[in-house]
Amino acid sequence: MVDSQDSLLLQAARMCPADVRTEEAGLSVADVLDYLKYDEWEMALLLLEDLGDAHPQPPEFWSLLAEAARLMWLQRDVAWCEWRASEARVGAVLAELCLARREDGGRALSVPPGHVLKPLWDVGLRTPEGDPLFCVAGLWVEGRDPLQPGGCASVRLAPFTFEHWQLFKPGDEVTMHEGVPLVGTALIIEVIPPVASAP
Repeated sequence: MVDSQDSLLLQAARMCPADVRTEEAGLSVADVLDYLKYDEWEMALLLLEDLGDAHPQPPEFWSLLAEAARLMWLQRDVAWCEWRASEARVGAVLAELCLARREDGGRALSVPPGHVLKPLWDVGLRTPEGDPLFCVAGLWVEGRDPLQPGGCASVRLAPFTFEHWQLFKPGDEVTMHEGVPLVGTALIIEVIPPVASAP
């Protein structure tokens, strides 16, 4: 098992450009290799996740991290890395989502962090009759606190059809629906295109 973790993390480290550094601490792939040398697999995993934030990585990178996390029984990291692999495949939208209050017709339940929902979104498309043509995008709430009805949080969206989202700019808004009623409004922060698979 140890060799598998080491091998998976080493494979992922080799996919990172040597000059990429993490935003906060300025660490690099060389630091990952040092952690691996001393069997500090969890630290190497966390650092590789940070390097994946600093430089776009292909789905294969995140899948390697997910499998290494699975071997270490780090279920939260497994879910996160699988989500990031999905983002790399289909693209992502970063946004600030505010849910409607229960009394205004919003959700009855909060959205836990790391719990993937697949709500509908009104992105401006219309049917020939003029009705909204909703799009599906997976929803990941960032942070450690649930997003409560009436509250706001940073979220990540993984669109099922990225071309319907790629023209949005920071400051644009889309609405979230579960069925027809509006249950939230998201302010777009960034639209991230898919990352090409590793050769």
